[in-house]
Amino acid sequence: MKIKPIIIILGEPYSVFLEILFKLLKSKLLKSYRFPLVLIGSEKLVKLQMKKMNFFFKINLIKKDEILKNKLNNSKINIIDVDLNVKKPFGKISNKSYKYINECFETGISLMKKKGGLALINGPVSKKHFLKKKFFGVTEYIASKIKKNGKEVMLIYNRSLSVCPITTHIPLKNVNKNISIKKIIYKIKTINNFYIKNFNKKPKFAVTGLNPHCETNLKSSEEKKIIIPAIKILRKTLKINGPYAADTLFIKNNLKNFDVIIGMYHDQVLTPLKTLFGFNAINLTLGLPFIRMSPDHGPNNQMLGEKKSDPSSLKESLIFIKKINGN
Repeated sequence: MKIKPIIIILGEPYSVFLEILFKLLKSKLLKSYRFPLVLIGSEKLVKLQMKKMNFFFKINLIKKDEILKNKLNNSKINIIDVDLNVKKPFGKISNKSYKYINECFETGISLMKKKGGLALINGPVSKKHFLKKKFFGVTEYIASKIKKNGKEVMLIYNRSLSVCPITTHIPLKNVNKNISIKKIIYKIKTINNFYIKNFNKKPKFAVTGLNPHCETNLKSSEEKKIIIPAIKILRKTLKINGPYAADTLFIKNNLKNFDVIIGMYHDQVLTPLKTLFGFNAINLTLGLPFIRMSPDHGPNNQMLGEKKSDPSSLKESLIFIKKINGN
């Protein structure tokens, strides 16, 4: 039986993602890594950036319809070519790449829907130029492509501590309108099932409040109306406590008591997690029929070609896939 590959969508052409991939391909991890990697993107761009940054790899060009027929390994860069009109290795991020990026995603998602890949990893994209205000983030974009709108759950996973924001990439002024008892229960139950399935473990949850110190001078608060009722329902079957004030929850003595911290908005939980662990975390989308993840960083166009980008997050993604597949 042939081993299913990990599908990697290259994303924004003028990002540091290819540099990170090249560094990873030279690492010890890939020399003994069992699962083949298949890139979806421009072969021409890969060659241009490889030459510019003095990396040297052979390329194995494959067709998407033959992905499971070929015996693949990581001795070469396996790539499904997507056409991109490119003459220089680096450039500015713009709307011109929209068609190319969209085709990369559609190819990758199509393969995953046909069970052609073990997991899907995507490189970063510009929300401004690619998503064009149609979606809050790539998490929601992918969910819409497979008709799972509203079922997606963002989990930023680290082996020591993971976090989940109930709302994702929305303005702060809209957060209180976008949290509900139903949404909190669904997302926490989805994460709980994920931990049981993949780690044989019932995780311990902490839930933050929305307001500073979980209180307000108003007659009613989101804590009383939404967060506390959701916790009371979940406490019947899950290991969960809260709401906690976010300003003290991430103190080290508290962290040893929890596996997952649930926050009400993006920066409430992602900022402290990145302060604690840097790029040693991965962005997982749960609630889909396949494993989807992305390294926890953006395109970082300003550092193109400088060879200073940290591959830790992508490395953690591959280690995670290896772990949940028993290898």
